[in-house]
Amino acid sequence: MYALIVPASTPFVLLAAVLGLSWWEDLMLPPAEPVEAPAEAPLTPMPPAPLTELLSVDTPLTREVARR
Repeated sequence: MYALIVPASTPFVLLAAVLGLSWWEDLMLPPAEPVEAPAEAPLTPMPPAPLTELLSVDTPLTREVARR
């Protein structure tokens, strides 16, 4: 019977250990200071590249069409 209890309880033991360490870390470490925003100018987005001409479904695939 113990052979079934130990493997079934392992995930819960690991979860309790992680939550305990997280709580301990929050208790021991001082609160983080807020990070200031960078003074740089925001980036302007680039305009989208123009789309190439799409081929029709009935266009036969030739070498000239394939190079486009």
